[in-house]
Parts: sequence; C-alpha cells; structure tokens
Amino acid sequence: MSEQTAQRVPPSPVPDPSTRAFWDAAREGTLLIGRNIRTGRVHYPPRPVCPFDDEGEVEYVPASGKGTIYTFSIMRAKTPYVIAYVELAEGPRIMTNIVHCDMAALQVGQPVRLTFVDSEAGQPIPMFTPLED
Repeated sequence: MSEQTAQRVPPSPVPDPSTRAFWDAAREGTLLIGRNIRTGRVHYPPRPVCPFDDEGEVEYVPASGKGTIYTFSIMRAKTPYVIAYVELAEGPRIMTNIVHCDMAALQVGQPVRLTFVDSEAGQPIPMFTPLED
C-alpha cells in the first residue's frame, strides 16, 4: 500500500472515573502519562497506582507528543490501518495507530508526533503520524 487510504474511524472509549481525566485532557489536545511523585518514574496508561512501585503518589503529566515507532503491523481490514507501539520521548510505550501516512514507507525507529482522531462518538483518541522531513 504505497498511498494513503481511507481513514478508519475508531470505536469510542467508555471512560470511567479512573480514566476521566485522561479523556478530558484528550479533548483539549493533550496526552497524559502517569508519573510517580516519589521516584519520578513515568508510565502509560496513566493510572492512580504506579505499576513499578506501590509507594508514592501518582500524578498525571502531559507528554511531549514526540516518539518513535517501536514496532508496527498493517492490519488488512476492510479499511486498512496501522497498529503500533510508539516509544514516547519520555520513555513509556503506547499501543496506538499510525495515521495520515504512506503505510509502505513506515519504518521501525521512524520519528512520529502526536495527533488526535475523533472516535465514532467524537471523543478524540491519541494517535501518531510520521514527522515531515
């Protein structure tokens, strides 16, 4: 697939009290990650308990929106799409989609930037697109 294809519209998330802040920030164009206040260690997805250390309070902080493709796969569905792990500049890896791209030109290690794609019900979903040269 050497050219851009139709854009897949992702299903809508179902926020709960523990994810509400994340989805509210997404509506404002911000990707949140979690950070342990005591250790400074960051994680994704953000959650109230640090996955590395059960001590220390977790705060939600904005990510820079910069990253690189760690791995990816082209899903050959009715509307093809790219699923990937992106390693954020801050360290955590996020499972996401790569959008607005030439699927055939994607490479592991390629720099990407944050973008948001509206879900079926309009909730913006954080995704990534290759950086322009």
